[in-house]
Amino acid sequence: MDAIAFEHHLTSPQGLGRFPEGSWAVTADGGACCDRIRFAVRLQGDRVEDAGFEAWGCGAATAAGSAATALARGRSVLDAARIGASAIVAELGGLSAAKLHAAELAADALARALGLAVRSGAARIESAPCGRTLVAMSGGVDSAVAALLCSRSGETAAVTLELWADREGDPERSCCSASAVAQARALAHSLGLPHFTLDLRTEFRAGVVQPFIDGYAAGETPNPCVGCNGHVRLDAMLELADRLGCASLATGHYARVVADRDGPLLRVAADPAKDQTYMLAALSPGSLARMRFPLGELRKDEVRRLAADARLPVAGKADSQDLCFLAGTDRGRFLARHGRLGERGGEIVDRAGAVLGRHAGQHLFTVGQRRGVGIAHHEPLYVLDKDAARNRVVVGPRSALQTRRVAVRAARLHRDGARVDRVKLRYRARPLAARVGGDFGAGRHHELQLELDEPVDGAAPGQLACLMDGDVIVGWGTISR
Repeated sequence: MDAIAFEHHLTSPQGLGRFPEGSWAVTADGGACCDRIRFAVRLQGDRVEDAGFEAWGCGAATAAGSAATALARGRSVLDAARIGASAIVAELGGLSAAKLHAAELAADALARALGLAVRSGAARIESAPCGRTLVAMSGGVDSAVAALLCSRSGETAAVTLELWADREGDPERSCCSASAVAQARALAHSLGLPHFTLDLRTEFRAGVVQPFIDGYAAGETPNPCVGCNGHVRLDAMLELADRLGCASLATGHYARVVADRDGPLLRVAADPAKDQTYMLAALSPGSLARMRFPLGELRKDEVRRLAADARLPVAGKADSQDLCFLAGTDRGRFLARHGRLGERGGEIVDRAGAVLGRHAGQHLFTVGQRRGVGIAHHEPLYVLDKDAARNRVVVGPRSALQTRRVAVRAARLHRDGARVDRVKLRYRARPLAARVGGDFGAGRHHELQLELDEPVDGAAPGQLACLMDGDVIVGWGTISR
């Protein structure tokens, strides 16, 4: 360790207490160590014209903030986004293991400040002559390999979103926690990529978590990932891509894109076991036209092999949980803490209204559910419906659950409804042969009726109906009663 370099930044910190006029500032919290750094950047064109910071906690946090300021000033925005903890440690002449957290904190504060400033329109970054791609990184193996493949084919920048923070959550199983952001940044920098952090916790709470809570309160089974991909997360990243002069946005989703004379459409991934087109179905055609899915033609084992060959540390990392904000907890506990939907005892009734038992809250059940009904009966009982207003759960035999007709509300057809020949009613369910009843052209429709060739064991209201023509997604809607 070079004590002179560290002492210089500690006793004569650059930018300490300086928040330039017109700058964009964020505060990064060090968590358990109780350190905090507020970092500000002022951009001019495509460069960091000035920077400053304030630090609370140990002296190493002040020194790290000073080092980040010195490194960022005068650099291009893209070069400043390549400054990570290792660069800050080098500027300080080294740090002891006990103080490395200060460099991580300063790097986090810088990345967040740059992300906020760029997203707010403070930078003017020209597009690259051969095109530039923004890749979404979550800290997992899929997005890491997507970034690896993009970096091999052209100029690439990376972004990670922080969407949720929960004291009961498991950050290692979530793709959107502060821990995931730090891991993704380290991966991006190891690939030589500039990395930006966007804090979308407010938007995520309003646009994803609250509709999830409201859906269960209303007696439905919502699918928050669809709204997150279709409206909140990818929209924000496409906006950032524009600010960074990126022609396209790449993600680690398993999906493909095909185009006909009317534009692009989603196509099922080559590996059907990993296909994620259901979760992407609500993407607008305009957004889809700018999307890239580098993993669409790959199997999961091939992705892990690519990661291992490139010596990426996430090659063997377990996949993150689909419902990222539920990582480390369960639906019931989450709804009780965040939606005030605790135990609200009610009646379990049959189709005639006869009371068969009691439950602890209708929001704990899903149409089609068998396990957990908790009633001894001469035949298995399934959840047929939920009456949120009366806090009732209606149960009955499987035969009463089966249907060949499914109502869909707020539907969007990207092509003529006559092209629909199958529908996927749940994420991991197989597509069912189906058609749209009536004559409906491309566009938005208040309601559609789907006619199935075979009965389905209940279609849960609130879930997405993914409308398909073979292996191509031609529309979507929300299952209604």
